[in-house]
Amino acid sequence: MESESVKAFLENLGRRYSEILGIDLSSAKEEEVFKWFMASILFGAPITEKAAIKTYKCFEEHKVQTPQRIIETGWNGLVEILDEGGYTRYDFKTADKLLEVMQNLIQRYNGTLTSLYNSASEEQDLEQRIRDLGKGIGDITVCIFLRELRDVWGKASPKPTSLVALSAEKLGIVRKEVGGNVLQQLEAFWSANRVEGKSFINLETALLRLGKDFCRKKKCAACPVRAECSSPEAP
Repeated sequence: MESESVKAFLENLGRRYSEILGIDLSSAKEEEVFKWFMASILFGAPITEKAAIKTYKCFEEHKVQTPQRIIETGWNGLVEILDEGGYTRYDFKTADKLLEVMQNLIQRYNGTLTSLYNSASEEQDLEQRIRDLGKGIGDITVCIFLRELRDVWGKASPKPTSLVALSAEKLGIVRKEVGGNVLQQLEAFWSANRVEGKSFINLETALLRLGKDFCRKKKCAACPVRAECSSPEAP
C-alpha cells in the first residue's frame, strides 16, 4: 500500500473503539482504563459492534462504571441493563462474568487495573492475570483490551487476532514466507508507512474491521481497499 492509500484506509476504518465511546486512554487514569476494560468485555462476545456500543452507553447512562457499582447493581440489575442495550442473547452469562471478574479484581488488586498491571512481571504475565480474573475472559477480550493500551502500558503487547492477520495478508502487509511473526511484520510496515496524527493502534483497528466486516464475510465487491488486495474474490 502506498502512503496515500494507508492514510485513506486509516481515515475510513481506523477509528479507535475507545474514541467512539468517549474514553480517554491517553491519560492512563484508572477510571478511563476501567471503562475500556468493561467495554472490552462487551466487545468480546460474538455480538454486533452496534449492540456492544449501545450496551456500553446504557451502563454509562445508569452510572454503572466501577467495580463497586457493578457489584452493587447485582445480577438482576445487570441483566436489565444488558437487555436494554440489546445484549439479550448473552445477558445471563455476561452478568455472571461481570460479577465474578469484579469480585476477583477487588479481592486481588484492591479493585484497580493499575494494581493488576503493576503486579505483572512482563507481557505474558499481564495477559494471564487478566484472564485469571474470570473464566469468561478469553484471548479475544484480552487482545481487545490491551490493543488500545499499547501506547500507555509498556507491557501491553498482545498478538494480533486472526482477523487482523487475515486482512494484513490480503493487503500484502504480512507475508507467511517472510521471517518474523505477524506483530513484528505489522510494526515494520507501520515504521515505514507512518501517518501523521495516527498510531499503530489505528492501523491494527482498521485491519480488524476490514477482516471482520469484509474479508471474513467475503464481501470483496464492497471492500473499500479492494484495489490493494492481493487475492480478491470474483464479483
